[in-house]
Amino acid sequence: MSNDGRHADRLLEADVVVVGAGPGGTAAAITLARAGRQVVVVDKANFPRDKICGDGLTTGALRIMEHLGVRPEAISSWKPVHDIHVGGPSGHTVTFPLPRHRGEFAVVAERADVDHALLEQARKEGATVIEGASISAIVDSDDAVTATFTEPTADGPERAFDVRARYLIAADGMWSPTRKLLGTAEPGYLGEWHAFRQYFSDVGPKAADLWVWFEADLVPGYVWSFPLPDGRANVGFGIQRGGKVTTKEMKALWPEILSRPHIADVLGPIAIAEGRHQAWPIPARVDEVVLAKGRVLWVGDAAAATDPMTGEGIGQALLTGVEAARAVLAGAPAVGGASDPSPVLGSTPREAADVRHRYERAVHHELVADHKMSLLLVRALKHRKGARAAIRVAGLTPWTRRNFARWLFEDEPRAVVLTPRRWHRRFLRRDGAYANR
Repeated sequence: MSNDGRHADRLLEADVVVVGAGPGGTAAAITLARAGRQVVVVDKANFPRDKICGDGLTTGALRIMEHLGVRPEAISSWKPVHDIHVGGPSGHTVTFPLPRHRGEFAVVAERADVDHALLEQARKEGATVIEGASISAIVDSDDAVTATFTEPTADGPERAFDVRARYLIAADGMWSPTRKLLGTAEPGYLGEWHAFRQYFSDVGPKAADLWVWFEADLVPGYVWSFPLPDGRANVGFGIQRGGKVTTKEMKALWPEILSRPHIADVLGPIAIAEGRHQAWPIPARVDEVVLAKGRVLWVGDAAAATDPMTGEGIGQALLTGVEAARAVLAGAPAVGGASDPSPVLGSTPREAADVRHRYERAVHHELVADHKMSLLLVRALKHRKGARAAIRVAGLTPWTRRNFARWLFEDEPRAVVLTPRRWHRRFLRRDGAYANR
């Protein structure tokens, strides 16, 4: 009998069960499986599947993907970016170049392709992957955590199965079912930002570069056009909740944004909207949420680990997934190891507490200072004068233009100047990802 009262058709045992196969979950699974741990990854979707996103990959995200073994050749929509054009509220535009011959510093790729490539890499490393199953219950005990999942069957009725593991890594998104099951969800929480996206084909030649516009009515939010292969682009805009534009107004505002001359000029006269537009909330409060409870660690959007200035979350999801895996690896031997004769059992509450604290420290070490720096910058960008001044200062000299682009795309941590522990001799001089490809 499963822990939600229904009959469980099977029981799986593992070192770690990962709920959610997005970037955070697969980064954790790859790291654990590569270290010889038994990992079960469960996702409610069947892959490849679409995921609403801006599709931008920062330098930080790319470096982690390279470390995880994901190759660009596995992602058909892979589009390197070399020039970033940023427009201010007054219409002034500055071009920020990225290095061209030392690896990749920014890439645009559809999330459906990125997530599928990461999941296939997890399979390759030895993780067990179960698709099309939703979590329905969790029992977190002294020596293990048991998660119950339900999946459809060919003849109609759902069937349940349990996964019993030492730890559960929850990468199940902003609406995190695991948070609801364990009582750590915040009632009524809708995120700090809201974004709106649509794909376009037959875009003009200018749309082969990456564009960002800080529009006067949207700041600190912005409009973007991110290039994709074959004359396509991911186009959208994001707003901060509580700002001048409400989430209810976004749909009506979209056609007017697309008709603005400077945006229409980039998209070109024959650009065609593909399918319907989509919107999604963005959680950005990693410094406030519960990151771990019992034997459960939350990563990615489930940990609200997005950048509050840009809304970027892929790099943060990958990072938190890797750090959660490292915390587990440092805390206990593998199932069935010489020092652990019984499957799953043997991990004490004290070890679980050590894993939680290790993960929490890692997240605070890697993300919280950057999060606070981004919040300070958001305050400046809320006002037209602040946004205009920031863009002009960043574009003063070739040096500022070059290094602002690298900083914006997380070649270095956001708050690296204020955190000496992260200084290094190759500051803003490192190669990009995949430099040896």
